[in-house]
Amino acid sequence: MTFKSRMAVCLAAVAMPLGFSAHATDLEVTHWWTSGGEAAAVAEFAKAFDATGDKWVDGAIAGSGGTARPIMISRITGGDPMGATQFNHGRQAEELVEAGLMQDLTELAEKEGWKDLVHPSSLLDSCTLDGKIYCVPVNIHSWQWLWLSRKAYEEAGVAVPTNWDEFVAAAPALEKAGKIPLAMGNQPWQSSGAFNVMSIAVAGLDAWKAVNIEKNADVAAGPEYAKVFKAAADARKMREGSNVQDWNQATNLVITGKAGGQIMGDWAQGEFQVANQVAGTDYECLPGLGVTEVISTGGDAFYFPKLNDPEKTAAQMRLASLMMSKEVQVAFNLKKGSLPVRGDVDLAAANDCMKKGLDILAKGNILPDTNQAFSPDTQGQIEDLMTEFWSSTEISAEDAQKRYAEIIADAD
Repeated sequence: MTFKSRMAVCLAAVAMPLGFSAHATDLEVTHWWTSGGEAAAVAEFAKAFDATGDKWVDGAIAGSGGTARPIMISRITGGDPMGATQFNHGRQAEELVEAGLMQDLTELAEKEGWKDLVHPSSLLDSCTLDGKIYCVPVNIHSWQWLWLSRKAYEEAGVAVPTNWDEFVAAAPALEKAGKIPLAMGNQPWQSSGAFNVMSIAVAGLDAWKAVNIEKNADVAAGPEYAKVFKAAADARKMREGSNVQDWNQATNLVITGKAGGQIMGDWAQGEFQVANQVAGTDYECLPGLGVTEVISTGGDAFYFPKLNDPEKTAAQMRLASLMMSKEVQVAFNLKKGSLPVRGDVDLAAANDCMKKGLDILAKGNILPDTNQAFSPDTQGQIEDLMTEFWSSTEISAEDAQKRYAEIIADAD
């Protein structure tokens, strides 16, 4: 090496920004965040990781988690693992962990004090198996929301609903105005998620806990859940004309005023944000359908498959640490519409709907997500039933409830 070239190397080293990794590494990250709001949020992760000198190689898989997860699992079990991959909080990666295919993050978690930072603690518990931590929870997503278009109700000449009963009562006026009362896509998880939200609002918390936590089939077959299936049958009629597939397409029907409302998780906020809509001005949000002030604590976590490459393994730890950092938690969750997993971050910039969620979280009115309560197999059975029920009036509420109770009886 000549003196001139050596000097160039030295100058480059001096110019290297603080935080730049001495061993810059490409790391493929797979996820299913492809809608406008989701893409804006995941870009915050990528930007922060790239700023360290490492390189986020985006492995987005179009579709939903139901589409992406089999692909991710197949790659990991087939010997072609990615650097990091998204799963939901809960048991979706349990078998991969048990097979020894995921990195143990316990040392990093203990060094950085994750147990003292993550709130609620159930989120980190979902990452823990046999006392060891295998994932980084990055957000709290709640299904318990009804999103409402002010434009749709104003054009229909009726007041914006403040609860589920008012929402149902306003449906005829919306239909008369040529609007869809309830927007819903055709992905299986959408129908099962909406049913679960309605279960809490209609059957009540005690009945929901008996079915989803205690796996009580008698309650699932009983009168409280009969009310839920009756309400779902009514909602099935309200969604007629909502001929879209993806959840964000259904959200767009609300954004454009073509539909009155949508039962969807708080990730819908990302779509409203990308469309430059303002909470409380352009749209309203009702946690717990305006009936029960509660949020579920589902969301997303990242796992890091074992790699036979020390440099990439080190990069995995850097990314895991970054995802838990204060700055990244705030930047990501403000774009995603979700709540941070850290209880010590400042979210002064949160909009009205996020503040509602933060208030409910602070009060401790929280429930586990169904992904935390049921195995993937049980969850899949429920999704199959709900897809069939919501898409066809040939299945009565009574028949659907009977089949649902049978699933709960064998749930794990």
